[in-house]
Amino acid sequence: MLKCTVKYGLLLVIMGCSLQTAGQTDPIFTQYMFNTQAVNPAYAGMWEKIGFFTLMRKQWTGIDRSPLTQMVSFHSPLKNEYVGVGLNVINDRFSREERLSIFGDYSFEILLSREMRLRLGLKFGFMNYQNPLTQYQLIDGEFDPAFQEDIDLKFLPNFGVGGFLYGEKYYLSLSIPKLIENKFATNRNNYSSLAEARHLYFSAGYVFNMSGYLKLKPTLMFRATMRSPVQLDLGGHIMLNDKLWLGGIFRSGDAICFVTQWFYNKNIRIGYAMDVTFNEIFRHQNGTYEFTLSYDVDFYGRSYVRAKYF
Repeated sequence: MLKCTVKYGLLLVIMGCSLQTAGQTDPIFTQYMFNTQAVNPAYAGMWEKIGFFTLMRKQWTGIDRSPLTQMVSFHSPLKNEYVGVGLNVINDRFSREERLSIFGDYSFEILLSREMRLRLGLKFGFMNYQNPLTQYQLIDGEFDPAFQEDIDLKFLPNFGVGGFLYGEKYYLSLSIPKLIENKFATNRNNYSSLAEARHLYFSAGYVFNMSGYLKLKPTLMFRATMRSPVQLDLGGHIMLNDKLWLGGIFRSGDAICFVTQWFYNKNIRIGYAMDVTFNEIFRHQNGTYEFTLSYDVDFYGRSYVRAKYF
């Protein structure tokens, strides 16, 4: 009864939502439905294997110094399989601004029933931020007199929380990965900027077994901040013969995305995504591209390994 309620509740939410979008301070990932650890610490260690994950995302190609995001992450269950740990290293560059984030994850699991599990997680770490304002030029080639000092803050600590409710074929994820809104309080010629905004993420998905060779997974994700409208992703993905995921995402007010994940073998997955924006920047760029590579290691040799659908 509870399983059916979750299934059809997710479908109603996915079909009934329509929201506006706004730019986000944190980087946006298109293939989040295969690994939510970057935004939710409760995801760390939920599978029986040790997992390594790498990502490179180039946004708005064709524009000089457009956003570039690089990520390396690791997660693992401990000997006590109800406890997990993880590590995320994210380098995010936009123009001359650079943010290097290093965050650790800790999670533990509560068994609610034979088919339902709840994971709770804590994310903690810091960000190094630098922005060489003195290198920015105006359109006529002159330097802006308002930017006469660079910003080079080496240590901005932060922490976040998350919850992950899941079963064999569904998941519900809720998290705030950064609770502290670090600011540049130092007066630099009357210039100040918000370094980090507090984001709330909610995502959900369900895997329908259509046949022995075909599975269907609808997904959604909300991103929200206190000072911006909510952004919504609605996605649909099919899995062919337990080897290949193919899907698409509608990102409200921003883009249509195409996603694929290929299982090279039981331990290696290769992912690719392309975002086609339909907002005012469309004619100035050549698309957004995201590449992922994940590798799992069966270090503990447990007698069972669950299917990894999300």
